[in-house]
Amino acid sequence: MKEDSVTGDLKNVFDKIAPGWYNFRHRSIFRDELEAMAERWQSGRLLNVGCAHGPDFIPFIQGFELHGVDFSIEMLKLARKYARKYDFQVSLALADVCHLPYQDETFDWAIAVATYHHVRGGEGQLAALRELRRVLKPGGEAFITVWNGWQPRFWFKGKETYVPWRTGDETLQRYYYLFSYPELERLARKAGFEVLKSFPESSYSFPVKHFSRNICLLVRKG
Repeated sequence: MKEDSVTGDLKNVFDKIAPGWYNFRHRSIFRDELEAMAERWQSGRLLNVGCAHGPDFIPFIQGFELHGVDFSIEMLKLARKYARKYDFQVSLALADVCHLPYQDETFDWAIAVATYHHVRGGEGQLAALRELRRVLKPGGEAFITVWNGWQPRFWFKGKETYVPWRTGDETLQRYYYLFSYPELERLARKAGFEVLKSFPESSYSFPVKHFSRNICLLVRKG
């Protein structure tokens, strides 16, 4: 991401967070959902948008050609370390989600886990999703997750908020845009996607999905 598409120096914040994040989120919290995608898609060229240190690649290491982008150079360094540790091949690029360094219709599939809620509301979010659509082949699908603004802890927050991360003696502030299910679905359709399904994370057990912690979205390029 470029710094004009997020707030302030978020890129530098994630560079500082990276070492602690590597340990704290060493394994994907969306393992069940990603394994379901791997089973659905079977094989092909896959792009991980906002790949961080790489745990979300694990369900796809058999049968997929893996590519990842992130705006944090420190996260990418740890993604290379992660790939060596778990013995898989991946091509990584330092990139803004609004300006992906790939030709049109390059990828069969894409995942974007906890990425787009760091993009400012408005044209930046729409540009990012249109860019995702651009690099997907016709019929290609993408699995997207963002934080849900309707989860109870955010009921008295605005659409935009900051969430602290403590590292050493420093408290860093991470920018978040808080989506709702209808808002994210509308944005995906405006970007040209067909919305196949919106659903909560697998650990959410209540019957009404709209208050889940995360929004999971499966979309297709028509």
